[in-house]
Amino acid sequence: MKIWGHRGAYSSAPENTLVGFQMGAQMGADGVELDIQLTKDREIVVIHDETVDRTSNGQGWVKDFTLSEIKKLNFNKSGRTEPFFMEVPTLAEVLELLKPTGLTINIELKTGVIYYDGIEPIALKLVEKYGICDRIIWSSFNHYSVQKIKLLEPSSKTALLCGGEILVTGEQCEKVGAEALHPSIHMLRYPSLAEDCRKRGILIRPWTVTNDDDLSLARDLGVDAVMVNRIDWAKGVLADGN
Repeated sequence: MKIWGHRGAYSSAPENTLVGFQMGAQMGADGVELDIQLTKDREIVVIHDETVDRTSNGQGWVKDFTLSEIKKLNFNKSGRTEPFFMEVPTLAEVLELLKPTGLTINIELKTGVIYYDGIEPIALKLVEKYGICDRIIWSSFNHYSVQKIKLLEPSSKTALLCGGEILVTGEQCEKVGAEALHPSIHMLRYPSLAEDCRKRGILIRPWTVTNDDDLSLARDLGVDAVMVNRIDWAKGVLADGN
């Protein structure tokens, strides 16, 4: 079972920052998960929320900032790690950083609230430029985005996300050509989900695993990878065999 850092090294550095992704690599993660959105001038930035309010010292919608404007904001809002000023990274900057590491990169297309028209081909072109297509997993709560990735580049590896109270099935993954399901960890307690995915050859990679019981559940069910906030903790538990 592989360990993926949720938004980088979530518990050790500000989320979705270059420092966080670098730290995830240094901590021995097998992969990292990140989120992408489009700025007003159609540049791809790595940020989870549709607004900058929670993670930066600014306010407003990502879509209303140009890249130069959003780069002026500080995304190390809490100031808990150095440097104390951190820019929002572009997808290109993250790919440049992670290319030498060999890590798997899960790119979540944040097209569920705002549909960023054209984000899929722009992102695909960037990944192709860096020559790491085989290390990218594309995921989204928006099934149309996943379908579009597959249509544009059939060899792409994709996954459907599900959380809250909406359960996505292995059958739905098959219908859009997704090789994997990324469910909220609590959904693995639904008895038929893992069994159905296994029968269909659909990989499971739950998020976000935060305690020993859930990590053990994921391991016992034979999932492909888990997304975690604490990379060192997860690696330590698995190494101990607890």
